[in-house]
Parts: sequence; C-alpha cells; structure tokens
Amino acid sequence: MTKEQKIQVIADIKAQLAETPNFYIVDIAGLDAEKSADLRRACFEAGIKLSVVKNTLFAHVLKESENDEIKAILPILEGPSAIMYTVSPNSPAKLIKKLQKAGAEKPALKGAYVQECAFVGSQTLDALCNIKSKEELIGQIVASLQAPAANVISALQSAGSTVAGVLKTLEEKGE
Repeated sequence: MTKEQKIQVIADIKAQLAETPNFYIVDIAGLDAEKSADLRRACFEAGIKLSVVKNTLFAHVLKESENDEIKAILPILEGPSAIMYTVSPNSPAKLIKKLQKAGAEKPALKGAYVQECAFVGSQTLDALCNIKSKEELIGQIVASLQAPAANVISALQSAGSTVAGVLKTLEEKGE
C-alpha cells in the first residue's frame, strides 16, 4: 500500500467516525465467503457498516484523537479485525448476540466505543445490548413525567366537575 493510499484510508476512517461515532471492533477471522457475505447482509439490514481495515491505520486515527477514553481501545487492535460503524448504539451488540445464539462463533466482540465510553472484551456484550439510545432515554423520561399528571387529570375527570368532588380527589391524592 502506498503512502497516498494509506493517507486516503486514514481520511476515510476519520470521515466515517465523524458520521457514525459508535463503533464495535470484532474478530471475523476464519469466516468463509458465504458466512462473510451473510454477515455483511445482516449488517446492511441492521443499518451497520462493516469495514475491514488494517489495525495500524485504525490505531493511527485513534491515537490522533484528543479523547482519552477512545484510546482504551488501542490494546485490542491485534489480529484480524473488522469495524462495525453504527448510529444506533446497541444494534451491533444485538446482531452479534443473535448470530451467537444461532450457533455462529464469529463475529466475536473484541471491544466497542459507544456513547463516548470504551467497552473492552467479549464479556461486555450483554451490557452493550442493554444500552439505550438518547431518543429512548428521553422517551422514558417524558413518559415518567407525564404519568403523575395523567393520573391527576383522570381522577379529576372521574370525580366530576363539582368543587366538592375536586377537593375530595385532591385530598385523596395528598394522602
């Protein structure tokens, strides 16, 4: 690979990380052509971009980062690696888990950088599956904030529109 090609690959990796800041590093060594094609198809259907890059080039990009957390990924960049880029923080973890339940040994999780946190090792797969996106968390917060107000409104409507009924309802809610 020429120096110009390496510079272009590094630029491509930087652009991909700017577009999709969450990434998983997986081991796909030993997959035959059919299983590799199946994995790529599954990634495409899940909105995940799968890319095989040289560890040294990917490490170069990570070392240039000013983020210390992302540098925790550097030790796992050994052996054949593929990168799963994603906008959804848990979709690659769910895909890996689904493939493992179906009996596939690969892809094997090496580590991930999700929502500005580094996860190292295959033992973090369950934690990564349970990560919620920002939108999901906001939805849960809004729902939990709406629940008490909805209960009060419902109680007021069921008590009737009389002042005595409203006072009785408020008194019961206060207890």
